[in-house]
Amino acid sequence: MNLPSHPPLPIPAHLSKAARQFLTQPPPTQAPSLPEREDTDGWLRLVEQTDGYIRAWLADRALPSPVAAQDTQVAGVHTYVLRAEGGTATDEGPIYLDIHGGALLYGGGDLCAHSCTETALNTGMTTWSIDYRMPPLDPYPAALDDCLAVYQALLKVRDPADVFVGGASAGGNLAAALLVRAKDEGLPMPAALVLRTPEVDLAESGDSFHTNAGIDNVLSSLREVNELYANGYDLSHPYLSPLFADLSGFPPTFLQSGTRDLFLSNTVRMHRKLLSAGVEAELHVFEAMPHGGFGGTSPEDAELAAAVRDFLDRHRRRL
Repeated sequence: MNLPSHPPLPIPAHLSKAARQFLTQPPPTQAPSLPEREDTDGWLRLVEQTDGYIRAWLADRALPSPVAAQDTQVAGVHTYVLRAEGGTATDEGPIYLDIHGGALLYGGGDLCAHSCTETALNTGMTTWSIDYRMPPLDPYPAALDDCLAVYQALLKVRDPADVFVGGASAGGNLAAALLVRAKDEGLPMPAALVLRTPEVDLAESGDSFHTNAGIDNVLSSLREVNELYANGYDLSHPYLSPLFADLSGFPPTFLQSGTRDLFLSNTVRMHRKLLSAGVEAELHVFEAMPHGGFGGTSPEDAELAAAVRDFLDRHRRRL
């Protein structure tokens, strides 16, 4: 299906050089050709191909300092434990539970460790990265089950006041859905939640799915992938689209998006929903930023990382 055609938008001159350069990349002109729902082999080939692109992109990025990653199992779920070498994270300190993005389909295996290295660097915390199961072999509720199992295990070794949960994009979906389900099961909330451009509405009902279609140069509609993940369940179910959940009792929440982000509506609607539920929530919307930032190396991306770190530091216990 072809996306809406828009004349090229002017690139704001006040952005950094790196951000302006990132915005010169053209948006996707059409939705990718996807396999039929029942074509498991076709989906597996697509995942392998896309993960290859992600791996090559990550290989081109220079990390500011090394991160040690321990490959382990937590509650039977493949998990990486990451710690910045020479950093301040300790065996007794807080733990950040980071849930990787990737459209609920991509970014598994070693990629979930690589994609979460910057979290370990930026937060200064020991970071657990969950290699949750995904379609086509393991659709909903496998990923959410894995996240819940790891969260329960984490609560056995840390006070909830020393637990932080976060995710970007699809990871933001699972991070929010995890807390909805944890609350339903009577588990304590973590100290804080970080949602960066979260995919909290799989039904894609927000305004920006129309206004930013063809303008976001990173992302197009994921509706067919969302339906593969949902496995026949209603896309609006709160465990699939936590935007539609009862959010009362949620911890302080950081939310981020950009004015060109396809998920802008997801983020601002989630912010308003949290405020209506009496939850402390702060929203950061960056000028002209598409989905996921400006490639991770711009001053604007550094500003976002600093804002997340400041938020987390304000909600850490002072021992």
